[in-house]
Amino acid sequence: MTDAPTTTRPRARGVLLGAMFLMATSAIGPGFITQTTTFTAQLGAAFAFAILISILVDVAVQLNLWRVIGVAGVRAQTLANHVLPGAGYVLAALIVFGGLVFNVGNVAGTGLGLDAMAGVDVKIGGAVSAALAVAIFLIRRAGVAMDRILVVLGMLMIALTCYVAIVSGPPVGEALRQSVVPDRVGSDGFVAIVTIIGGTVGGYITYAGAHRLVDAGVKGPERVREISRASVTGVIVTGVMRVLLFLAVLGVVTGGVDVMASDNPPAAAFQAAAGEVGLRLFGVVMWAAAISSVIGASYTSISFIATFSPWLNRNRNWLVAGFIALSAAIYLLIDQPPATLLVLAGALNGVILPVGVGIMLWVAAVRWRDLLNGYRYPKWLLAIGVAGWLVSIFIAVQAMSGIQDLWG
Repeated sequence: MTDAPTTTRPRARGVLLGAMFLMATSAIGPGFITQTTTFTAQLGAAFAFAILISILVDVAVQLNLWRVIGVAGVRAQTLANHVLPGAGYVLAALIVFGGLVFNVGNVAGTGLGLDAMAGVDVKIGGAVSAALAVAIFLIRRAGVAMDRILVVLGMLMIALTCYVAIVSGPPVGEALRQSVVPDRVGSDGFVAIVTIIGGTVGGYITYAGAHRLVDAGVKGPERVREISRASVTGVIVTGVMRVLLFLAVLGVVTGGVDVMASDNPPAAAFQAAAGEVGLRLFGVVMWAAAISSVIGASYTSISFIATFSPWLNRNRNWLVAGFIALSAAIYLLIDQPPATLLVLAGALNGVILPVGVGIMLWVAAVRWRDLLNGYRYPKWLLAIGVAGWLVSIFIAVQAMSGIQDLWG
């Protein structure tokens, strides 16, 4: 899926918006909603501190990755192969595996969303949603359609969650205070920070927006300002959704409702805040989050292998459609959600993160003359990136411990 390398200003703005929301909506999936609800119930207003820290780390990582990939004008796997022959193939294999496993969970999320929204059987809902996602990539101007659909879905999720956040009556002032001076953080808060950082910049999510800009021809040193603005805005969109969802659940929790007693805590929170209407709104938000993540995971995963041969590149849209179909088939054939594989994929994404970030920072610091077209990378930005990379290494260590515990 490529766009013409030269675009009009309105189209360029559409591409930038699409890239922002591709990254943001890829991060806002079923796991995002469940994690935010769970940690809010555990930590209360103190979770605001974890959200603030995660947003700062997200900005540090995404600002660097988008700039390196955007200025170079090639995808991450190509840069990795230039730095260390074969590294791009390894990175691509890890990204595709993690993307496929997560996509099974995303398809399952669409079924849960339609069930809460309209009482549709979860298997039927997942199949119909996957078919809709496939159709998007089989139309003639799939890139344009994807950009527009993701912007609409992202705005829909934000608007509906904002409504629930308002009616739940959260203690906003207390949340603001504890975002800077939390009453407690402890081990639970520490786990929350590590988990939500891995969930918003781990695996394929890290590269989604940057690869979209390269595909659309928004690249090169002369586009640095647009690339940087898009990367930060994408993180902010994700952060806004996280904050609104946090406030919606916080209002319910501080009102004395035990959402964790339910089999579906996010649905229980929405229902407690707005009654039956809230439950239906949860269904819409869950479906929008899941279907946009299906699109993002599939598009980005295939972008990692399309450069390996001309045939793959020519048939990208069919490969994306096949990726979605395979994810749906796995979901329909298993009796239960692949919990073990989802945990493994989540841990694997945490391991992948410092590898990819480290390679991109090496390009910025050492290979800028040849791979960045002579663009002198700002030292302050490199320093921020290194700080984010060190955090990602710690996340990787924690993720590896999780893998050992899983297969112990």
